[in-house]
Amino acid sequence: MKHFLCINDCTVSELEALLTLSAELKAQDKNHTLVKTLDGKVLAMVFEKASLRTRMSFQIAMADLGGLGMYLKPEDIGIMGQREPIKDMARVFGRYVHGIMARTFAHQTLIELAEYAGVPVINALSDWSHPCQAMADMLTIREHLGDLAGLKLAFIGDGNNVARSLAFACSKFGMHMTLASPSGYTLDADTVSLANESRDCVTLLDDPVEAVQGAQVIYTDTWISMGQEEEARSRIQDFEGFQVNADLIRHAPEARIMHCLPAHRGHEITDEVAESKYSVIFDQAENRLHFQRALLARLLG
Repeated sequence: MKHFLCINDCTVSELEALLTLSAELKAQDKNHTLVKTLDGKVLAMVFEKASLRTRMSFQIAMADLGGLGMYLKPEDIGIMGQREPIKDMARVFGRYVHGIMARTFAHQTLIELAEYAGVPVINALSDWSHPCQAMADMLTIREHLGDLAGLKLAFIGDGNNVARSLAFACSKFGMHMTLASPSGYTLDADTVSLANESRDCVTLLDDPVEAVQGAQVIYTDTWISMGQEEEARSRIQDFEGFQVNADLIRHAPEARIMHCLPAHRGHEITDEVAESKYSVIFDQAENRLHFQRALLARLLG
């Protein structure tokens, strides 16, 4: 594995190895026995979109392993490809650093960075995929529920980049995933076809209650992502009835509640559910650090 752009690009053994290493490094972190395996290594942290968890987790992970994370904020680079060609930026990065982490709008930006940089490229989020989040989620589910194979994850809301990455992850790890979305917001047919290529694991529905029946995990995400603010009013109307609330989780009362954050409490999830005893939202947030530490160790080490 040279880059980490999409979960579907990876083999099951590669993904399993990353989860195993994540758990090992997490234990070392808790015991204060981490080894500085990335001493002298530099990661370019390229942001077209602002972030809290992505920046902190990657920068701390690099420091934990003895390396340096260099933060390039949106105003430093603008929208990549506008100020200068992406292939030019990629080749400059490749001569300065040992790896690139990019949080971008267009997924094509990451593909072009990987083509020209000559160093590992990590997708920290694109409009198409959010693989680091989904892998941190798999780590969290495994910690709480054990073996992933056979578990059911119900995703309620927009068929977005997070839903897509979760679909690929569920496919790789032998889970089943139901997605309940309003008309016009469901996961695209190409993604469903790819996820279901080896076995039927992803089912699209329009009824949240049906989707959560028998689920061990209930997952939601914001209805209004960065760049969609002008659609806020119409999206809130369109997603009426798709809130993860007490009425919904009565149909799967012991399911773990997940959200990749930031959460708009009162919209896609209620405060009551986010703060409930089965919520693992902040375990997910913590595990971004532990998974990304393992990913960096594997790609840059």
